[in-house]
Amino acid sequence: MPHEASLLQTAVVFLLAAVLVVPLAKRLQLGAVLGYLLAGVLIGPAVLRLVDDPAGVSHISELGVVLLLFIIGLELSPRRLWVMRQAVFGVGLAQVLLTALVIGTVAMLGFAQPLNSALVLGLGLALSSTAFGLQSLAERKELASPHGRLAFAILLFQDIAAIPLIALVPLLGVAETTSDGDGLAQLLKVLGSIGLVVIGGRYLLRPVFRIVAKTGLQEVSTATALLVVIGTAWLMELAGISMALGAFLAGLLLADSEYRHELESQIEPFKGLLLGLFFISVGMTADLGLLLAEPMRVLALAALLILIKLPLLFAIGRLAGGLGARSALQLGIVLAAGGEFAFVVFQIARDHGLFEPRLHSELVLAITLSMAVTPLLMLLVARLLKAKPETREVPPHYKQIDSDAPRVVIAGMGRMGQVVARFLRAQRLPFVALDIEVDTIELSRSLDNMPIFYGDPLRPEILRAAKADQAEFFIVATDDPDISLRLTELVRRLYPQMKIVARARNRQHVHRLLDAGALPVRETFHSSLEMSRQILIGLGLDDEQATRRIKRFQHHDEQVLEAQHRVYNDKAAVLQTAREARAELETLFDADANEQQRPL
Repeated sequence: MPHEASLLQTAVVFLLAAVLVVPLAKRLQLGAVLGYLLAGVLIGPAVLRLVDDPAGVSHISELGVVLLLFIIGLELSPRRLWVMRQAVFGVGLAQVLLTALVIGTVAMLGFAQPLNSALVLGLGLALSSTAFGLQSLAERKELASPHGRLAFAILLFQDIAAIPLIALVPLLGVAETTSDGDGLAQLLKVLGSIGLVVIGGRYLLRPVFRIVAKTGLQEVSTATALLVVIGTAWLMELAGISMALGAFLAGLLLADSEYRHELESQIEPFKGLLLGLFFISVGMTADLGLLLAEPMRVLALAALLILIKLPLLFAIGRLAGGLGARSALQLGIVLAAGGEFAFVVFQIARDHGLFEPRLHSELVLAITLSMAVTPLLMLLVARLLKAKPETREVPPHYKQIDSDAPRVVIAGMGRMGQVVARFLRAQRLPFVALDIEVDTIELSRSLDNMPIFYGDPLRPEILRAAKADQAEFFIVATDDPDISLRLTELVRRLYPQMKIVARARNRQHVHRLLDAGALPVRETFHSSLEMSRQILIGLGLDDEQATRRIKRFQHHDEQVLEAQHRVYNDKAAVLQTAREARAELETLFDADANEQQRPL
């Protein structure tokens, strides 16, 4: 009974700290991550001492990172990973190696660390926090921005690189030695575990989910999803490698599955809670006594870490990532702090005699402080760069979808969505529109009392509430290419007979939407054609001649786009097709001008 009371008391303390501190931090625009860190400091051994086992909490909270990596794997199919290979294995590798080299050199020359210790220091501090970075980007809706996409690619490579690093540290240590036979056995154990995950994910998971889905029991489906993630993580831990890698592999293998969106919606709530617990546990491990005893040394270490990584990340973003100065600066701030994998690496390094216990405590505190100061830096830069203000609170009646059965559902009420909605209203065709921007909903309702409601169309329950199953057309008018593709895949899976018309950003986006079963409409193509027609008229052609040339160009471009769709994964073939199409188009226009005898 005392143990149960202690467990309940701990749960109440964690929940109360999160409920009180995190909303306050959000209100002060400090971000939820910093709120969780502050909550951990308050309830930890350094301040109120309400929780006396930070190590046990930290072990449980690692599941938050595990679930995060599983969802990342779900959203990153092998085909997409291959498309991102330059950013992941090019820019990511450059970042880790360059940062490790600089930090390792500083550790050797400036702090007189031995070579092995400096190597571990450089590689460990080169890693950034996946949970921290992605959570901060998601809070600011910057995951789809240029620096958000590059940050994701770098973090993905760092997560992959953490696995051999964790395996390398014991080999560099002096506290324990292993024989060749033991090393070979461990290698075979690791390879066998990864092979088991790959084979099981390919041939077992889909039949299992199919059987579970037929039961129609939501709780069994959720339990199955958690079993897959936690079971895979446990298997990886038994093999002596990262739990996060196992979860990422499981997600990657299910990325092309028809159950992907269902799995993501089931795991997401657990991921959010456990990630919050992870950041609270990080705050609890902060040794404030050491900070008070040697404040200048600890603060200097944290500042030095940021001052080294931020310029390097800025340079890599500009030179290797092709970012502008503003985006490169935002990339540097997001990834400048230390990461959760450094805690694991440095713990192993201490156990194997590479670090003194005091140095280990200083490093953990410096990394924690660097993570704590990052939201403040992001807030400062956002204000300096005049970032978009926070979205307003959603009035309750905007969430209540109470329209008649629609013939059309519109997702996204930006520029394109509004035009489509106005046309449907003029034709008296019933429709329902969904958006997540309160200002857009308020404006559309005030101007024309349109049936637009607040809701994320990526959530199946929102689509059911909007009676999407009774509609004939689904219009994907969102301006984010990744979201529009995910939404198209979701609607195609939930409503196979639905006709989907999707807004396309560019030609590559067109190809991906076609693969997903949508009719793509390029957002700037037709307006660009109209501008070109006006130019031709201004240069001397009459309306009929200009219109004929524009139609010829449009027809030719659509044929080229269709041909490129068959080879769009082959960059060389696409370039060759484009060169041939350009020469062919010039020949067509020359023939057209000769026929009209009125060349420009």
